[in-house]
Amino acid sequence: MAENREVILADFQACTGIDDVGEAILHLDETNWDLLAAINRVMPEDSQQLPSEMGPDVEMIQEIRRTPEIIDIVTISSNSSPPRTSAPEIIRAGTSKTRSNTSKVTFHVHYMEAVLDITLPVSHSVAYLKHMIRIQAGIAPCQQQLHGWKKEPQSDSTILETLDLLPEMTLYLRQITEIGDSASDVIKTSDRLAQEYVLNIHDEVHNRGYKLKFPGTRTVLEVKTDVFTLTDIPVRNQHWIGWPPTLKNDKTMLAQSGISYPEHDLTIGKLPVKENETVVVDTIDSDSSVEEFEDASETFNIEDDLFIDNVQSMKIHHLMPDNVEDETIGTLQFAEQFQKRYGAAHPDFFAGTFEEAIKESCLRPAKERKLLAVYLHHDNSVLANVFCTQLLGFETVLQLLSANFIVWGWDFTHESNKQKFLSAINRTLGSVAALTVRNIDVDTLPVLMIIMRSRSNTEIFTIVQGNMGVNELLTNLIQAVDVFQDQRKADIGVEEERQARERVKHEQDLAYQESLAADRAKEKAKQIQEFLEKQAKERAENERVAGEARREAHRQAAESSLPPEPQEGAGDGITKIRVRLPEGTFLERRFQTDTPLQTLLNFLIVEGYPTDEYKVISNWPRRDLTSMDTKLTLLELKLCPQETVILEER
Repeated sequence: MAENREVILADFQACTGIDDVGEAILHLDETNWDLLAAINRVMPEDSQQLPSEMGPDVEMIQEIRRTPEIIDIVTISSNSSPPRTSAPEIIRAGTSKTRSNTSKVTFHVHYMEAVLDITLPVSHSVAYLKHMIRIQAGIAPCQQQLHGWKKEPQSDSTILETLDLLPEMTLYLRQITEIGDSASDVIKTSDRLAQEYVLNIHDEVHNRGYKLKFPGTRTVLEVKTDVFTLTDIPVRNQHWIGWPPTLKNDKTMLAQSGISYPEHDLTIGKLPVKENETVVVDTIDSDSSVEEFEDASETFNIEDDLFIDNVQSMKIHHLMPDNVEDETIGTLQFAEQFQKRYGAAHPDFFAGTFEEAIKESCLRPAKERKLLAVYLHHDNSVLANVFCTQLLGFETVLQLLSANFIVWGWDFTHESNKQKFLSAINRTLGSVAALTVRNIDVDTLPVLMIIMRSRSNTEIFTIVQGNMGVNELLTNLIQAVDVFQDQRKADIGVEEERQARERVKHEQDLAYQESLAADRAKEKAKQIQEFLEKQAKERAENERVAGEARREAHRQAAESSLPPEPQEGAGDGITKIRVRLPEGTFLERRFQTDTPLQTLLNFLIVEGYPTDEYKVISNWPRRDLTSMDTKLTLLELKLCPQETVILEER
């Protein structure tokens, strides 16, 4: 059966020109490997002719017209089923490439913020297109890297007519400026997914070799399923050698599996099936082939009635109840019911209000910012189950969402919940965004709405409809991530410039405040010093005034106690005292000889020479009279009949 299918597959590809083995097998599976029926699906009847029906001349012409890209199925040994020729059989499945139906094509080449419009005949090469870009943009062809082709050109000499071009094509130009920054060195995720990988598979069971071409978006499981179609080895019994050791999940795409590009060698064998072996069906792996499921069902020993009872007892719960009042509670219920219905393989839904989801994703600093993916669900949609299990549950989609998105879910099944979300989006993003959501047709649900922060505006970037496959979903998500990364890089630069300006301003403000504080401190210290000096002056003045008052009082007391001066010639008992002042002048006064020394001192006080500031010295013997007993009389002190004393400052 495997050999017959190989022949049918080769004839089908030769007649239809379909290079993709997976696509060819899909058409044949849908017609139960009826070659004519499959050809009728993709080609008009008047253009059909099998290679076995062609004459030698026709086969030669066909061989000349074939392209160099050939997928081979090689018979390794003559011990296997007889080939159609005596030599080792090479069945070429490649055919001439599809040609463009237009004579000219207009390229809209996006470079930075400019768009270059270039119209060329399809007979020109990619090199001529790069030459025209050089004329308009001034970028050398060796530095040009073009993205957006439907079919990637093999080299610059590739003719445009061979690339399945539309009358108008949008391309994206990237300038290579760094050493080693070439198409082979720097490859974005979207570019890897667009590449085609050739798998050289050796079949140990049938001793055959297969050279199969697959796009980078094909998963490992899909490859294994396609190989099952050729080898009749069920996926569960396939034993592979050559996959990278880091490959752990069959849902990984070839572009992310780590295999060699452009070709990779693999070997397939068959695991032995033990007697009475019980087949365990993985309920998560919904991509298993129909044949596998049919084989597995033969080993079940469970009564069908059990399944019927379980199905009848299941009650479908909406992801969210009617008329949700608290958005946070509603999102928690949404995530819980989503997992119960569709399994553990689902995005990590954000628990919180729509406004909080916007803040967590789009309103954070540029370096921490993420995209916001809003999943809008409707239970009445026929696409909901497939979208949630096959697309949102796909491993690569989950990894992409986890790394770059905040995912927030909401259920539109009840009109009240739809109106609540419309109010929330109108409040946070404005009326234009609310109108966009309002115009989403229920028949197109579910959708994944991508919200992005761009140039200080938070807006809807794109709405991914639910009627698409995994590859289209990945392409949309990767495109959004690429645009987001470019915009975030620009926003980071703007934020860093703003932070630098704010840092300089803050430093200037801080220096100004410090200078102002220093000036205020100096002014305050000056005021304190002036206040202290003023207080000291006031205190000194008060002390001076008080001292003068005391001295004046003392003088007046001394003056009142001073007896009148005796008259000259009044007789005996009179002495004359001369006092030499510090400035050299003299004071004279007559006293009674029995006058106490205190009276002489009081006379000096009255004249302005208090004893606490001055001392009175007698000449012979030299004595300090102010230190002697003031009750002694002048006679006892031998200061008569006349005496000169000296007044000295203390």
